[in-house]
Amino acid sequence: MGSTEIAQLPIPAIVGPTASGKSDLGIELAVKLGGEVINLDSVQVYRGLYVATAKVPARDQRGIPHHLIDITSPTQNFTAGEYARLAETAIREVVARRRMAILVGGTGFYLRALVRPLFESPETDLHLRDRLRRVLETRGAPHLHRMLTRVDADSAAAISPRDWSRTMRALEFRFQSGKTMSKSRPNSPPPPDFAGRVIVIALNPPRADLYSKINARAERMFQEGLVEEVQALIDSGVPADAKAFQAHGYRRVVEYIKGQRTLEAALEQMKLDTRHYAKRQLSWWRSWPGTRWINRFGNEPEALVEALDHIGEEAKQPKG
Repeated sequence: MGSTEIAQLPIPAIVGPTASGKSDLGIELAVKLGGEVINLDSVQVYRGLYVATAKVPARDQRGIPHHLIDITSPTQNFTAGEYARLAETAIREVVARRRMAILVGGTGFYLRALVRPLFESPETDLHLRDRLRRVLETRGAPHLHRMLTRVDADSAAAISPRDWSRTMRALEFRFQSGKTMSKSRPNSPPPPDFAGRVIVIALNPPRADLYSKINARAERMFQEGLVEEVQALIDSGVPADAKAFQAHGYRRVVEYIKGQRTLEAALEQMKLDTRHYAKRQLSWWRSWPGTRWINRFGNEPEALVEALDHIGEEAKQPKG
């Protein structure tokens, strides 16, 4: 295959809710198509976080290179913009090696930052974001959207009530800068030249089976030392309010360590948080234009067949 053909290959993004088997499918595709995996998960970027991140151990990677995992300290406020810059470089390097770049993970905001670059905005206020996330979890995305309508009606009119991430970003911009995003009209840089070749393939296994798997995985994480991992990180100097600990798998453990929950309550709340997170992930990918759906887990043989079909059809499409 010539360099021009390589440069025009689709860039699959294997996405979907947590526990749906994205890593399994990504590795299978990489083995089949001669590819390399580029992480698209906002927790797997942090070093020292393992038990609740579902990072694939090296022994299970089947010789497939994995990129953008364990690249930053949990004390750092790693942003989507930083991810996008690193991911763009990684994709170009993979393609230069005449390999297929395969994005794998469930963080929709990371993919948006990559293919629709973000404007410059104030540094994230983690306390503000945490308050908005609590509103999202307790009252839902429509309530966040109504909040935005009150403070920036023009931006709210341009954002779907289900698009909680854009709603939250507009609220953060308003509360941190004192300006409305609609009036400021910040400029965004142009997307990378490969943005049009990204094909989003989303897993959507049966909901009851997914929730059962989420619950079982949460219990296994506690059995495998999640509490001990978090305690060791805190003992090493990672602050309890670090951004890395805001992830659904870690936040409740921190609350337990601080004496704010019993161990049983932390586990049950973690299960609930994760199920809610899975619902939000599915809503995100339903709002993403052109998403291809696979209604099964990623480790099922039929998932690989369907993913290959989606990629093959995309490869046939004429590119401008």
